[in-house]
Amino acid sequence: MSVATAAPDRRSPSGLCERSPTRPVGDSDGATRAPLRIAMLAPPWIPVPPSGYGGVESVVSVLTEALVDRGHAVTLLCAPGSRSGARVLALLDESHPDEIERSLYESDHVSRAFAEIDRGTPEFDIVHDHCGFTALAMADRLDVPLVHTLHGPFTTATATFYAHHGHKAGLVGISRAQWASAPPGLEPVDVIANPIETDAWPLREHKADYLLWIGRMVAEKGPHRAIAAALGAGVPLVLAGVIQPGQQAFFDSEVAPHIDGDRVRFVGEVTGFVKRSLFAGARALLVPIRWEEPFGMVMVEALACGTPVIAFPEGAAHELVVDATTGFLVNDVPAMSAAVDRLSQIAPRECRAWVAAHCDADVVAAAYERAYRSVAAVCGARDFARV
Repeated sequence: MSVATAAPDRRSPSGLCERSPTRPVGDSDGATRAPLRIAMLAPPWIPVPPSGYGGVESVVSVLTEALVDRGHAVTLLCAPGSRSGARVLALLDESHPDEIERSLYESDHVSRAFAEIDRGTPEFDIVHDHCGFTALAMADRLDVPLVHTLHGPFTTATATFYAHHGHKAGLVGISRAQWASAPPGLEPVDVIANPIETDAWPLREHKADYLLWIGRMVAEKGPHRAIAAALGAGVPLVLAGVIQPGQQAFFDSEVAPHIDGDRVRFVGEVTGFVKRSLFAGARALLVPIRWEEPFGMVMVEALACGTPVIAFPEGAAHELVVDATTGFLVNDVPAMSAAVDRLSQIAPRECRAWVAAHCDADVVAAAYERAYRSVAAVCGARDFARV
């Protein structure tokens, strides 16, 4: 019996089937409950965790490990080459890092995942989908309820998609800013921040003399604006990030002419210890974005290292930067330059404490547990008894 067609005369406002479990699911008082059996559906493109670029895969990895640490039975359905403390099940013969969002591989990957879930060995209480669009569009084919995290912004095209298919699963947003552009009537089960393993990032209270920008080399991310702000402040800037296909022309015209190895340095894509050290040593992370970014993981990574963030007030920056406490929200490049002189007002430990309270992996995993149980209760797929 599929989730979307069961008990059609008892639908909740969200569109999910609404069938009462045989016993109460429990109070929202933090009480310990039975472990969940979770199918974590990662995208097919890049192994989990990623060796370099791969924001969604990083989120999936951190969340999966946190759920395993909390005692849940997690099966990671993922690209080949993935590693996890969960049960790992790679579905395709190879990963496809250069063919991201190609429907051929996404549909093949999701179809194989659904076949494993339908097989019922092991049985699952919930499916958590990070895969894009295919799984959500077909979620009413599953007997197991599905939670879908939206990792990108709502556009005209995706808003139409979610307006038509969003009722088939429990939707989770990653920021209130992201959800502000959702189609009318579409409500999330919850808004849950992306997770970070706070303790894995080094806290450094005495900073080196440089500012940091890190990201993709595109105009909306603002590396050219970060250069202007750093030059205006008279502080060296380190630029880090990958130049993806289609970005070379922008880099060559707007960024490369300013790279002199002294006032402006470009270090390319960074990972692991080098990335963490760059974040920890910087006086501040500059985020001069000009788009409604739905989250902004680099801000959280900087704050975990005790590094303040100076950002334009776009997208989720309002939610990730507490003005004058963990950094500064500024409106333009001159204001960003001026804010550099105020960095002594920001306490590195306050930055890290904010991340630990709001984005730490265990905090996020607990929030997802509540979302899983909420969706399962609405769908009546299983009675999760309290221990």
